[in-house]
Amino acid sequence: MARPELPRRPAPALDRRDFLHRAGQSALALGSAACLAPAALAEEAAASPPAGGSPESLVKLLYESLSPRQRETICFAWDYQDAERGLLRTRVANNWNVTEPVIDSKFYAPEQKELVTAIYRGIIAPQWHQRFDQQQLDDAGGFGAGNSIAIFGTPGQGKSEFVITGRHMTLRCDGDSAEHVAFGGPIFYGHDPTGTGDDNATHDGNVFWPQAVEANKLFEALDGKQRKLALVTDAPNEADVPFRGAGGEFDGIPIAELSPDQKARVQEVLRKLIEPYRQSDRDEVVACLTAQGGIDACHLAFYREGDIGDDKVWDIWRLEGPSFVWHWRGSPHVHVWVNVASDPSVKLNA
Repeated sequence: MARPELPRRPAPALDRRDFLHRAGQSALALGSAACLAPAALAEEAAASPPAGGSPESLVKLLYESLSPRQRETICFAWDYQDAERGLLRTRVANNWNVTEPVIDSKFYAPEQKELVTAIYRGIIAPQWHQRFDQQQLDDAGGFGAGNSIAIFGTPGQGKSEFVITGRHMTLRCDGDSAEHVAFGGPIFYGHDPTGTGDDNATHDGNVFWPQAVEANKLFEALDGKQRKLALVTDAPNEADVPFRGAGGEFDGIPIAELSPDQKARVQEVLRKLIEPYRQSDRDEVVACLTAQGGIDACHLAFYREGDIGDDKVWDIWRLEGPSFVWHWRGSPHVHVWVNVASDPSVKLNA
């Protein structure tokens, strides 16, 4: 399929400032801003940006450094449609490459590889760098070995987005171009520390398992009647994460029916979920959640299916609202699908 010429147009007048201002109203979404951003996270938010500037500024530097051949291979128009994969910018999968050249190949100059690594680190919270690096080492032989990148639009000239893909990774740096969408679009993370894909009831070495531990603490805090509502027999397809809207049917227990103490535990689960990412992306998640009615508009479900070892530590669970889906599959190893926006009309391309 012929690739359309990259757009060169003035930056659109987006209302992102008003939209992200709502992140400051996190109490509406979570009941207490302190639960989402404790002192440690607040200190991190005030930390200096990555060396060389923000991730978005580094994407612009990377784009400007690309040769015509490199641009032809990894750069696309904002709304580029792939003949087989649809709208390529918004695609998400558990193991895929958005473009063919991997970061560690000779296709990229050493300085370009350094820029890509700096962008990757810039969109991840500093305290999570080591854990993501471990995940990449276990799953792909190290960051860059199997990862590929793409740039959509023209950085510095209108909408643009940088996408990193690979095994158990789809990450984005959108520079607030994807309006009303957290993370710039759907993302994916996962980890298989055994390298075999076998069931591992204790999830030894899995860097993301503490998120499921926190969710199971919440399940233990439910009373008998609540557990019956929250526990569902069959899990949906893990990649089934399009938005259902305010009138949708959701698995599990409505968060609105929980006690204040239990809701505080939901807040802690959400804090754990967004903790790995930079502050601006966390803020976008909260703004999107606020726009759709806050945490009270969500449901939480745990699934009997995939209970490794029959230990009733639920390996598969899901937090879902009108335009918020965080599907956590821990069986046989961790796969997590994330799709968050302020408006359920946003479409998913998986």
